[in-house]
Amino acid sequence: MGDTGPTVYEWAGGAEAWHRLTEVFYQKVVKDELLAPLFAHMEPDHPEHVALMLGEVFGGPADYTERFGGYPRLVARHRGRDIQPEQRARWVELMLETADEVGLPDDAPFRSAFVAYLEFGSRRAMANSKPGATPGRRETLKLWGWGEAAPGEE
Repeated sequence: MGDTGPTVYEWAGGAEAWHRLTEVFYQKVVKDELLAPLFAHMEPDHPEHVALMLGEVFGGPADYTERFGGYPRLVARHRGRDIQPEQRARWVELMLETADEVGLPDDAPFRSAFVAYLEFGSRRAMANSKPGATPGRRETLKLWGWGEAAPGEE
């Protein structure tokens, strides 16, 4: 916890919470009619990578960047997949259902930050997945904080 309060990462429960979320989420993804085709060749450690990426985005350790290459790798993993709008929307919907199931915080500040990033990140992934897409020049993951809805400021 810093001088300004906990990060979104900490508020969610730290590394264990993000790993629990992605493990359960990707068990569902491979059975989902809309999403399974996108993840048909998913590596067994994909849930761990996503947990580390989400953790870093929400203020946790920079493990995804240090271990896997950060934003350039994230973009590369989406290139050429041609994610469709209904797949993107289902990904967000299933992530939110899983967040409830695994007990991530359901308070307004956390959910506001979490939903905002899921919408932002999934829309960027969809855009970067299109044939011929030219990703931005960003070299680092976009870090996501509380925005206007920090805990205790409702």
